[in-house]
Amino acid sequence: MIVGGIDEAGRGPCFGPMTMSVAVFNKKQESELKKIGVKDSKDIPPNKRDILFDEVKERVIEEVTLVVDAIEINDLMARENLNEIEAMKVAQVINKLKTKVDLIYIDSPDPTPGKYEKRIRKYLDKGKQKIKIIAENKADSTYVVVGAASILAKVTRDREIEKLRNKYGDFGSGYPSDPKTKKYLEEYFNKNNKLPPMSRVFWSTCKKYVPAGDRAQQKLF
Repeated sequence: MIVGGIDEAGRGPCFGPMTMSVAVFNKKQESELKKIGVKDSKDIPPNKRDILFDEVKERVIEEVTLVVDAIEINDLMARENLNEIEAMKVAQVINKLKTKVDLIYIDSPDPTPGKYEKRIRKYLDKGKQKIKIIAENKADSTYVVVGAASILAKVTRDREIEKLRNKYGDFGSGYPSDPKTKKYLEEYFNKNNKLPPMSRVFWSTCKKYVPAGDRAQQKLF
């Protein structure tokens, strides 16, 4: 039986991309993934995540990772909510798969997982409609294949964030709760009279600096 796991990284930050990964394995590989320490990436130290990233890549039958940058997120959020955008990106990684997958486990952001599956199926190609989908809250902790996807998504995003830091300076984690991120945002805006290019303009941390019309028209960029 061929199974896949899907997870995202970077849903909540006000800076930087969201990444979405699907990882496909033979179900018989699940015990091996557990043995090497694959689990929800949030429960793994960064140095260990980097090691597991390579080990997952070596074992996976197929994987697809999307990097959805802040500009695309801003454009989509002018029309859709975040759960809908995430469902679109889940469908996109499934549609890109060349392997015939029997079952896909997905970490659901929706408190009603069945509702999230319906969102996803709206965007699936006709040839992918027969795939069985199990969308559950905290699936990254429950299913090791989703844990594998979470590692791929998280490490990819961390590397993208590092590229942004090298280009724009140390803005911290990019999460609204991070004092360094908030300080960076305030100082950047005061100096440049605009938000940093990696900003998600519909996040409350950012949008207080920008008139609603500018958010909708993407005048920041």
